[in-house]
Amino acid sequence: MNAAIDNAARLANDAKILLESHSYPSAASLAILSIEESGKVTVLRGLALARDEYEQMDAWREYRSHTCKNAMWLFPEMVAKGGRKLNDFSKITDPSSDHPYVLDKLKQVAFYTDCLGASHWSIPHEVIDEKLASLLVDIASLLAKKHHVTTKEVELWIKYMKPVWGTSEAFEKAALKNWYADMQVHGLAPVGDKEMAEFDSFID
Repeated sequence: MNAAIDNAARLANDAKILLESHSYPSAASLAILSIEESGKVTVLRGLALARDEYEQMDAWREYRSHTCKNAMWLFPEMVAKGGRKLNDFSKITDPSSDHPYVLDKLKQVAFYTDCLGASHWSIPHEVIDEKLASLLVDIASLLAKKHHVTTKEVELWIKYMKPVWGTSEAFEKAALKNWYADMQVHGLAPVGDKEMAEFDSFID
């Protein structure tokens, strides 16, 4: 997880440099790679909860899938539109949503020339402009914010989430609250009743 976080930050920083150099397609491409690296943390959290070799195999397939790792790219937009509770972000994990595929196709468009439809040539510098590249770099930078994951944090995650993983939304939300409370006890999350209340409000 920490390797992915560090690499996501590196890629986001490199994307910023390319953006400042007006190399917009390359900046966008690296920003999307950074978003995918950030997404590995969520996949690895799921892997930690795998109960058998089949669930482990599924988790590793997600780890190597570009679309599974870039699902979070809509998060900043949803916050900007007023998202404040966990349920407000359900589209991110909705398997029927096409937004992960949109970002993956955008990465291909930013990297490569291609011939589409009725002999229409797609050329990166003609498709990816400054506005789009800046948006992607901003999203990558936000998702790549530094957070060192400790062994204890993962142990607590497994302790509370593994028994209820895949059962019901109510059980999973209750487990999340218990996990966060124990994180506070161990100094791994902001301490205080206010912080706990804010987390509870987000989950509910």
